[in-house]
Amino acid sequence: MRPGTAASRSRPCSRSGARLPAWVDLEGAVNVRDLGGLPLEGGGVTASGVLIRADNLQDLTPSDVVTLVDELGVRVVVDLRSHIEVDTEGPGPLTGRVDVHHRSLYPEKGSFSDVMISRADGENPFVRYYLGYLRDRPDSFVGAMRDIASGPGPVVVHCAAGKDRTGMVVALTLAAVGVEREAIIADYALTGERITAIMDRLRSSDLYRPDLEGITDESRMPRAEYLERVLEVIDAEHGGAASWLAAHGFDPAPLYKRLVSAA
Repeated sequence: MRPGTAASRSRPCSRSGARLPAWVDLEGAVNVRDLGGLPLEGGGVTASGVLIRADNLQDLTPSDVVTLVDELGVRVVVDLRSHIEVDTEGPGPLTGRVDVHHRSLYPEKGSFSDVMISRADGENPFVRYYLGYLRDRPDSFVGAMRDIASGPGPVVVHCAAGKDRTGMVVALTLAAVGVEREAIIADYALTGERITAIMDRLRSSDLYRPDLEGITDESRMPRAEYLERVLEVIDAEHGGAASWLAAHGFDPAPLYKRLVSAA
């Protein structure tokens, strides 16, 4: 069994000692990990085999599909890409094998993808874009949470890079169930270990390549201070992730039961 499958995933630690998610190494995706084993503020850890984050799944090989569907038991995929991304790239190899729920984080108008963040004007564009996701598409966040809370087997959440849109949905999910802040941020930053492979994948795509001209891998690194600031704003203005979700009609209790109580 090759590295990255259910029987051989590793679970590293951050420099601070926080337990990091386990990589799931696939041939056609480079930023995939199981979010089980993360420490909770009141003790305990998140359950493995419930929530998996990923980059674009369009290039999954038949062997990858076997790993996700047959070995790991994935039955639901939350696709955060915009409609133009989905329409341009067409149905992926998991179509027909799992339920795919499209939950774009962009407004209905416009043709956006997360590679455009580096084009944003103003200071700290990543923070501005991340908060914009919350402002523009609370329905997609709530929909994704419901998918995670009710999905049978592991639920995969992905976008193009598995970094920004996926990072925000994952961070809000983990914060809502009480994962330690340090662990949430460490998971977000962990994508940086594979940023070169992620950027190579995006540059190989006719859809994303034009927007990445002149953009360096270093400029796309997920930096801890970006997510730290976003979570600070959510705390200050909304009373935390759970309160933000409750204000938008979602009770985090089923999410907690699925992601924590099963551990």
